[in-house]
Amino acid sequence: MIEIRNLNKWYGKNHVLQNLNLEVKKGEFFGLLGPNGAGKTTLIKILTGQTDGEGFVRVMGIDPLKFPLKVREVVGIVPEMESVPNYLTVEEYLYFVAKIRGLDEDAVKKALIDFNLKGERSKVCRDLSKGTKQRLMLAAAMIHKPPLLFLDEPFINLDPLYQRAFSTMLRNYVSEGNTIFMATHILELAKKICDRVGIIKDGRIVKVIENLENLEEEFLREFDYA
Repeated sequence: MIEIRNLNKWYGKNHVLQNLNLEVKKGEFFGLLGPNGAGKTTLIKILTGQTDGEGFVRVMGIDPLKFPLKVREVVGIVPEMESVPNYLTVEEYLYFVAKIRGLDEDAVKKALIDFNLKGERSKVCRDLSKGTKQRLMLAAAMIHKPPLLFLDEPFINLDPLYQRAFSTMLRNYVSEGNTIFMATHILELAKKICDRVGIIKDGRIVKVIENLENLEEEFLREFDYA
């Protein structure tokens, strides 16, 4: 689903991604762990055609460096920062997304139910809590049931109850044959829901872990905290 070879990215003189290599298989829940500034968000932005880079990149067989819009047509994205339009209601925003995706009102109704948004359907987005905005972004990203879903810190504004509920939802989503690529710094969540985890440090994938039993110890060891 994702293939990266010798990917580099500069912001001015800052070498953010350095000869990064990674493969993510179809039907797996892949977690990307790393401290702030390690390159997690930049990598997701490149994979989803939101910024450029240098190297070989394929997402579902598409080169996001050359065809960014084509990639965004087929994947789902939950960005790190809130991106819902303040002037629309919850329901209006989901109808807007559904229309872009070529979906009917049944998809909107299902999203309102699945993400527990029926009670907020008439609220203007600027008046929503951070947690509700996060649920709305998840709903918008998954409304078209993409085979590949990118999540950038998706649990950061959710309380423990919603974290548990959406962890289960995402695991079920993967069990249906879909793929999830998630950047997070919450080790315990990654350990519970991911199949494999990659550790990014100074713009490089320094380790990919398949046995997550000792994830915390292995992560801390990479940063000399163990």
